[in-house]
Amino acid sequence: MQRLGHGVRLIPAQYVKPFVKRGKSDRIDAEAIAEAASRPGMRFVPVRAAEQQAAAMLLSVRALLVRQRTQVANALRGHAAEFGVVAAKGIGRIETLMAAVDAAAMPAAAKQALALLANRLDQLDAELATLDRRLAALHAANPLSRLLAAVPGIGPLTALTLALGVTPERFANGRHFAAWLGLTPKLHATAGRPRLGGISRAGNERLRQLLVLGATAVIRHAKPGAPGASPWLLALLTRKPRKLAAVALANKMARVAWAMMARGEVYRGPTPATA
Repeated sequence: MQRLGHGVRLIPAQYVKPFVKRGKSDRIDAEAIAEAASRPGMRFVPVRAAEQQAAAMLLSVRALLVRQRTQVANALRGHAAEFGVVAAKGIGRIETLMAAVDAAAMPAAAKQALALLANRLDQLDAELATLDRRLAALHAANPLSRLLAAVPGIGPLTALTLALGVTPERFANGRHFAAWLGLTPKLHATAGRPRLGGISRAGNERLRQLLVLGATAVIRHAKPGAPGASPWLLALLTRKPRKLAAVALANKMARVAWAMMARGEVYRGPTPATA
């Protein structure tokens, strides 16, 4: 449509739903979309280029394959446990589990079923390894992704997700970006009395998960002089639980990433804390 000279604007479906009067038909949906698009405060989704959309699709496919691998591994463990065969947790313990299955006294049909699940895990591992190599090449070829990877807690996968999935011009500042990710407290205000709750968990769930996981990795090794261990973080860990501190650090990482994307700046780390 853009090649034909039309202006294209995408609206999230949840923003159109309040304008649907009653029932469900093409006419009612079109009327609701037109009404929503005419609102001065309506928010639109930026239209991505085809190449950017294709690269982002690889990230979505990888997340799907990781979920499938976790499901298959859990099913394998659960079925093996029915016959009293258990092993330590972790995807790297599957070989140990299958060795115990081979040595266990269980029906042949059960061993065949478990072997099918183990073979599926091997296939998923091979597919993920191939996909990771392609994503690593995309990260190396993307200057913005390489720039973001300098932030402690942001690895190549998170950096590439930010570079491909975020348009910094859409946000007025880093707090707006963190709020879009769902990393800011949920506000409930009535009669002029505001109350803040837990994080809203709105927006891009996968990106929020990656940032929190990266923050958790930083906290795991947090000590004076360690990368990303600012005096602010070390002081926060002395008075708050580690999981709460991880979300707070993820919020801070999101704001830093927005500033780097919006202004093209390199990462400037905090002054390391001294013992």
